[in-house]
Amino acid sequence: MTDKVLLITGASSGIGAATAKAAAAAGWRLALAARSRDRLESLAGEIGSEVLTIPTDVTDFESQTRMAEETVARLGRIDAVFANAGIGGEPGGFSGAPPESWRRMVDTNILGVAYTLRATLSHLKSSRGHVLITSSVSGRRVIAGSMYSATKWAVTAIGYNLREELRGTGIRVTLIEPGIVDTPFFDEPKPDGLRPEDVARAVVYALDQPAGVDLHELTILPTPPAT
Repeated sequence: MTDKVLLITGASSGIGAATAKAAAAAGWRLALAARSRDRLESLAGEIGSEVLTIPTDVTDFESQTRMAEETVARLGRIDAVFANAGIGGEPGGFSGAPPESWRRMVDTNILGVAYTLRATLSHLKSSRGHVLITSSVSGRRVIAGSMYSATKWAVTAIGYNLREELRGTGIRVTLIEPGIVDTPFFDEPKPDGLRPEDVARAVVYALDQPAGVDLHELTILPTPPAT
């Protein structure tokens, strides 16, 4: 067990919820943030240990500021932040997708991550903590007409730039870059994709490294099906 505190955004389902369960099993105290209070409280009930739930809109900087302040006020510290919240887009590419879907992705996937960092970095500097960010393998590859991919390229850049900004502070920065994960993120099941638990194990693995080990990137892909 540890007295350390992990704050997770986008915690109510998918990768965030799976990571919350895995981290709790590894002994972390948790602050879980997402828009849905009901889903957060249901998850906290499943975990059954010390869990703080904080309804949060990651597209609103003031909401994220309150999230960080409440975590410190209630749990005393922040040792690691998993900036995980993200959304997908709509089909049509740059020729036909609704422009409002682009705005939602930029606000959530890019600005949401930046707001999380701005709200928590002062606390992480105090604890010499760890930042983990959910990017994607699509932030490493070209996908035709994908604004989602473009936002994840931006998230990857945030991780690289943040690491340079924090050089010498003792804070570690890890980019988590999964391939397709079978989560409610998709409208249809992805039976050949990763499971949220697969990504959660990678997150806990990164968190579990000794202070002198800084895992820059973890790319997690499903094994290609046997032919």
